[in-house]
Amino acid sequence: MNTPFDEDTKRRGGRIGTLRASFLTGLVIIAPVGLTIWLIWTVIGWIDGVVLPLVPHDLRPEQYIGINLRGVGVIIFLIFTTFIGFIGRGLIGRSLIRWGESIVDRMPVVRSVYSGIKQISETVFAQSERSFEKACLIQYPRKGIWAVGFISTTARGEVATRAETSGELMSIFVPTTPNPTSGFLLFFPKEDVIELDMSIEDAAKLVISAGLVYPNGNKTNGH
Repeated sequence: MNTPFDEDTKRRGGRIGTLRASFLTGLVIIAPVGLTIWLIWTVIGWIDGVVLPLVPHDLRPEQYIGINLRGVGVIIFLIFTTFIGFIGRGLIGRSLIRWGESIVDRMPVVRSVYSGIKQISETVFAQSERSFEKACLIQYPRKGIWAVGFISTTARGEVATRAETSGELMSIFVPTTPNPTSGFLLFFPKEDVIELDMSIEDAAKLVISAGLVYPNGNKTNGH
């Protein structure tokens, strides 16, 4: 395994340089694993803390096995959410949802909060037809400067008809670094959009790493 610290070992030489490079390499290996485990463990504990107090005391698993198992709340949450989703997809469930939303629409403050949270939820948990199609290259913010973007959809409606372009118009999301969840929605003529072969995930890694992580970087450079 070659790491960025191998060059440091060659320059410094000796046992101290070897130990330093080995320590830094160990951090590179351990840090992502440790932080991922810690994040998952923390999220599971948070969900347990929210869900378990809602479960009657006599129905909690620790009453029967004698220990508090971490993750039971997550299982209960998944089962409950799946059940609610199953009901909500049916005719009766959709009718109840429409009835509930009609009541919420009559509440000024609650209506604004609910509609905002609903839009965020639909965006985050959208199905595949609403996901980005491909990664692309565009010239932004001016000619000669290139940026990585994500092809969203083909522009429709008033945006497409009023734009002064003779061809098709593409909706492009240009993410910011290192947080790709924020960015800009821009509209480009299709001929100005260069589609990339890299996956959406690889393009996101490129943005998050500020250009330090390139997919197939060795192949691209010819090494």
